[in-house]
Amino acid sequence: LVGRNAATDIDAFTRDLAGFHKCDSVHFDALLHGCINEADALDAMIKPALDRPLSELSPIERGVLWIGAYEFQHCLDVPWRVVLNECIELAKSFGGTDGHKYVNGVLHQLAAQLRPAEVAAAPAKPGTRKNAAP
Repeated sequence: LVGRNAATDIDAFTRDLAGFHKCDSVHFDALLHGCINEADALDAMIKPALDRPLSELSPIERGVLWIGAYEFQHCLDVPWRVVLNECIELAKSFGGTDGHKYVNGVLHQLAAQLRPAEVAAAPAKPGTRKNAAP
């Protein structure tokens, strides 16, 4: 989103980074190519959960939301809270100052829509009410 590079260029660059050998490359491929191929559908899924136009999201937040939405929909072996936590950590590391809070709120809404049984079955975190708005 930032550099507007081709998926093959992003893939080649990322595979050359130190530490990539520790990565789950199959999952990486699914996320990279799945998010790019389904960008319009992911945007359509995300839009109703936003409080601003999609064009006002930073490219980092938008990309992280794509990853979360894609994983909620296609990577059912990854628990929803793991998806949520990893996306929050990405937003903290690469996004704006409070972008992770926004990502958290949007992805909580998407999790409830895309994985309702899993979210409903999850025990509430200590100090929170179950089903409370994020």
